[in-house]
Amino acid sequence: MAVDAKAAGFEEAKLARIGEHLRRSYIEPEKIPGCQVLVSRHGIPAYFDSMGLMDRERGKPMQDDTIFRIYSMSKPITSVALMMLWEEGRFQLTDPVHRFIPSWRGQEVWEREEGGQMVTRRPANPATMQHILSHTAGLTYGGLLPGLESPVDQAYQNLGIARGGGETLLEFADKLGRVPLLYDPGHKWCYSLATDVCGALVEIISGQPFEVFLRERIFEPLGMVDTGFRVSDEKLDRFAACYMRSMDKQVLLEDDPHTSHYRHKRNFFSGGGGLVGTTADYMAFCEMLRQGGQFNGYQLLGSRTLELMTANHLMSGRSLAQMALGAFSETANEGVGFGLGFASTLDEVASCTVGAGDFYWGGRASTIFWVDPEEDLQVIFMTQLIPSSTFNFRGQLKNIVYGALK
Repeated sequence: MAVDAKAAGFEEAKLARIGEHLRRSYIEPEKIPGCQVLVSRHGIPAYFDSMGLMDRERGKPMQDDTIFRIYSMSKPITSVALMMLWEEGRFQLTDPVHRFIPSWRGQEVWEREEGGQMVTRRPANPATMQHILSHTAGLTYGGLLPGLESPVDQAYQNLGIARGGGETLLEFADKLGRVPLLYDPGHKWCYSLATDVCGALVEIISGQPFEVFLRERIFEPLGMVDTGFRVSDEKLDRFAACYMRSMDKQVLLEDDPHTSHYRHKRNFFSGGGGLVGTTADYMAFCEMLRQGGQFNGYQLLGSRTLELMTANHLMSGRSLAQMALGAFSETANEGVGFGLGFASTLDEVASCTVGAGDFYWGGRASTIFWVDPEEDLQVIFMTQLIPSSTFNFRGQLKNIVYGALK
């Protein structure tokens, strides 16, 4: 990929600190096998580097077209898909979710445990489409994340509510309606399975299978040829291995590309964490966001819709620090808001980072991206190390990238 740091408004030598830092601090001491970084400004690629190994066990160097598990970076894509249907007049953000998923009608809220049984009550208000897009609907991640282990999580497990459990997306969403909510919708924020419900809603409202909608309405128009829910035989050689950092700081193989479940067909297509793709593909998605919803002459979303999506939707303009229940998420909480599929920096001082007004998210294997409308800037970082809380790649890259601006 041809890059031009100067034309993009960067000091080239300062931007080169990205590779120097990542090699010195992470790859040479073997904290991660490899990674890839792409920085673009004004639509001009300013920096691109593939470092280290994509598959340590096979000694394969990181390739420019390596395919990564993007996990929760699937969420912004799914949120865009649902909002495309909003633009068609198919629903309002104030509509209750039970308009489309009947089992959600009459859903109650957990209040306390009494004699080993759940005591529930009627919610202050039903979960709406706005709530489901902003992780404020009262759902949890079913005990999959550290920091929150509630009776509601246990109820998920008792009912077998889990992504990829053999059921279809619609069966999964229907089953969620049988479990009490953790809190009154809109009153708290909790990272959750909500975006998988968004995928089910895309399927219900559009009448198309979710994976087909993504392919025909987003991936093909944007030229995202390597993004999807499965890695074919033809692309196996480009599929990275995924690693887990153990409690004693060892980097262990978590998912071998040759035996990965991403190699097989499935019934469940997770809009919350099921996609794989390349850095170039995700940059096409970010370019669409930067250009106000259009890319290469194709208008996915209106610019005002994107402004709505990236605004803070938390109650009374609060931050995640005031709203989050303490469970893990892909961002810090101080000075950060949350919209319809994206986190956003509200306050640089409170968040201790540059880039007020940017919007972003990350993935379980430490992948990150952000888009800064004010600086006309996008950054994508790809690696494959679980958990994403291991290292603060976003903060470190922000320091270097913004420090390199002229």
